[in-house]
Amino acid sequence: MQVRMGLLNKRTDWSAEKFRAYWREEHSKLASQLPGLLAYQQNHVTDTAQRGISYKRGPESVDGISQLWFDDSRRMDDAFSAALGAKLIADENHFMAHLRIVTAEPLEVIKPPAPGAALKRMSFLRRRADVTPEVFAHEWRVVHSALVKTLPGVLGYRQNLITHRESPKGHVVGYEGLPIDGIVELWFENTETLNSAFASPQGVKTMQHATTFIDEITTFLVDPFVVA
Repeated sequence: MQVRMGLLNKRTDWSAEKFRAYWREEHSKLASQLPGLLAYQQNHVTDTAQRGISYKRGPESVDGISQLWFDDSRRMDDAFSAALGAKLIADENHFMAHLRIVTAEPLEVIKPPAPGAALKRMSFLRRRADVTPEVFAHEWRVVHSALVKTLPGVLGYRQNLITHRESPKGHVVGYEGLPIDGIVELWFENTETLNSAFASPQGVKTMQHATTFIDEITTFLVDPFVVA
């Protein structure tokens, strides 16, 4: 399975409320028509505080993160090469100032709760300069995932390992053009349980391991909206 994720920035002359309403109520009608689409979720950014952790934050700033799941890369590419793709671009230009795309391989470590049933945090990860992509993938998917599973109160955990980058959409770039290695999805009951989890002995151990392979962690609290 592949997940296509859009990193969205609203037009500067649009309020957050107007942006969220249009994305949720209008743009979703187009995107949900993509052939081969398995699921579609919008994540509206509500908070950018580095909650629960004290870690170097990257420069990324977004207003929303979209997630569109497909069986494989071929089906995903076919979906966006259709005529509907041109309509999507026109509509994106109407309410977005900037749109970048990443494709990722999702790994569900802990099955998440139903959308809206818990607090959701998403984080962009950038590996240390002395860490190769292969080492990053191993440390994150094998070692770090086992540590996160020990956090008290964690309700869900998904890793998205990035394999393809477009900045802006339609312009394929290498790693330096969009230096994000992975996108984390974590679920907790609320901010208090999130903070407590990372303050616990298990949380301290988990973040100590993070320093061995991660340079930046940029976190966002999001309000998820399921379209399809």
